Amino acid sequence: MKLIWKFNVVLLAIFIVGFALTGTISYAVLQSNAREEILDNARVMMEAALSSRAYTNTQIKPLLETQLKYTFLPQSVPAYAATEQFNDLRKKYPDYNYKEATLNPTNPRDRATDWEADIVNQFRNDSAKTELIGQRETPTGHSIYLARPIQIKDPACIVCHSTVAAAPKTMVELYGPANGFGWKVNDIIGAQIVSVPSTLPVQRANRTFRVFMLMLTLVFALTFILLNVMLHTIVIRRVKQLSRLADEVSLGHTETAEFTSKSKDEIGVLTEALSRMNKSLVQAIKMLEE
Repeated sequence: MKLIWKFNVVLLAIFIVGFALTGTISYAVLQSNAREEILDNARVMMEAALSSRAYTNTQIKPLLETQLKYTFLPQSVPAYAATEQFNDLRKKYPDYNYKEATLNPTNPRDRATDWEADIVNQFRNDSAKTELIGQRETPTGHSIYLARPIQIKDPACIVCHSTVAAAPKTMVELYGPANGFGWKVNDIIGAQIVSVPSTLPVQRANRTFRVFMLMLTLVFALTFILLNVMLHTIVIRRVKQLSRLADEVSLGHTETAEFTSKSKDEIGVLTEALSRMNKSLVQAIKMLEE
């Protein structure tokens, strides 16, 4: 096998190994970054919901206390306000979802579905767990959810949810006496669940991966061509010339063989050594002929 073919085989093997390793690592990093981007969006949504709850509880509810004695207004409930805010957001971004899934809710729309109830029960079984991340398939595609437990820490919350008798009459009239009661302090009664679609970030990551691998292939192809040109110019051509001159010397054409080189690299040094050897051989032959 010729030297240039050996060189190309080794270079190709190095590229294949490097291409596979780089592809594997870069794909994993890009997918991880996409997942982190999704979770960052989910956390922003979660904080927005908490801000909406806090605003409703501290600034809206006190203004409506007098009216609440005559008519119960769901808008005064922090959970209702946060849910409504995100329902309005979903008009433009329907794949995003926020829900305060509750096992025994006052408002029927907050009742947890089967998979949401599983999340709530995980929090109830492990009270030290403060956040849960998972993924699921939805009718609109792949989605990642972020969930946090809803735990009753403020005794003031129990006023509306301890017993039917203790609850505001206007609330009971609106929602009925069947649900949303029996809550106790420190009970985990539900979970705040934010669902964010993962399709777009993953598609962006895949597109970036394809562009990166294409650029890597183009860089290798250019490097491969340049290295072959350099190898042919700097090594192969000069070695072939030395080989041709050596053949002439072996055939007895010692005086016509001209070993010349201006380069001071290893091949240049070899050329000078062969030139001295050829001169010595010519002198030796002349001495023998005399």
